Amino acid sequence: MPSALIRLAPFAIVFIVFGLSGFGAHAQTVRPEAVATGLENPWGLAFLPNGRFLVTERAGRLRVVEANGQVGAPLAGLPAIDAGGQGGLHDVITDTDFAVNRRFYFCFAEPATSGGGNSTAMARATLSADNTRLDDVRVIFSQKPKFSSSAHFGCRIVEARKEGKPDGTLLLTLGDRYSRMQDAQKLDNHHGKVIRVGKDGTVPKDNPFVGRAGALPEIWSYGHRNMQGAAVAPDGTYWTHEHGPQGGDEINLPQPGRNYGWPVVTFGENYGGGKVGEGLTVKAGMEPPLHYWEPSIAPSGMAFLTSDKYGKSWQGNLFVGSLKFGYLNRIELSEPFKGRVVREHKLLEGGERIRDVRQGPDGLLYVLTDSPRGRLLRLQPG
Repeated sequence: MPSALIRLAPFAIVFIVFGLSGFGAHAQTVRPEAVATGLENPWGLAFLPNGRFLVTERAGRLRVVEANGQVGAPLAGLPAIDAGGQGGLHDVITDTDFAVNRRFYFCFAEPATSGGGNSTAMARATLSADNTRLDDVRVIFSQKPKFSSSAHFGCRIVEARKEGKPDGTLLLTLGDRYSRMQDAQKLDNHHGKVIRVGKDGTVPKDNPFVGRAGALPEIWSYGHRNMQGAAVAPDGTYWTHEHGPQGGDEINLPQPGRNYGWPVVTFGENYGGGKVGEGLTVKAGMEPPLHYWEPSIAPSGMAFLTSDKYGKSWQGNLFVGSLKFGYLNRIELSEPFKGRVVREHKLLEGGERIRDVRQGPDGLLYVLTDSPRGRLLRLQPG
């Protein structure tokens, strides 16, 4: 089986092993089954009771997809959304107690009310009983400062867990807005950060920068570029991935108060060549990535597989979509749900951009393909 050794971080040796047809060891296959079609650049996916789905479209629409694949009309009640470029309506998750409160959370590009500009914002809402509108909509976080940009919004939401149980807070990834990348190293703004807030938008007292002069209290970690994937392992460990510049996409495990280096250190380079920042890959006081890709795969979406629907060898694997190369990446770890990356496998190599991946209540994987005629796919064991 051929293998390729990628450029090495000094703290780890990582082999990417691909077998024939893009698969490595344990060559289980999957059979994509179209659940719904005709979605315009779908971005985020959440699961509703009775086999329904909640799907965002980047253009600024939120839809319920029925269990039979019927795509509903856009839901009424969304706030103003600045849709353009990379911005629009992005991620969505349902509350742990959705069956009782019908509450969910979503993030989007929020236009300024005056003076121009936009930023990533997160809101909560209640889905009406007839699945046609949003009620009780409230923005619970708004990235500061607003800035005129159509790039690097980040915008993945997860519910944080402690000792394996939800702790009542939300973690949200925020991009550096591209031309404001130097802000990622400063604590007086939300660019290039992970933030943590309560479900009502309040700041948890145990956030790492609470009470620190000149630092925004919502910040959880900093020194990030553009994170479009996030997941929580069963043990509560928080995982993210982010787009590098040219090369250097990363997987990180953001810890409270830690600095992840962008744009001072990176395994990538400027578009067209040339060093970024100090031209270093590691530096004291800055956390190295768990894993990086060179060349970039343009990752989006992230999920752990906890079920055994695809066999025991897949249980505990990490799944990440590739926008650039159009495949779903199955990532084997040295231990289930933890450890280092030991092997990667390409699935669904059909050229479709994979925007999101989630494990459904049935234990199967679901993906969204990013195109003007995007699809919601269910992955059946092959």
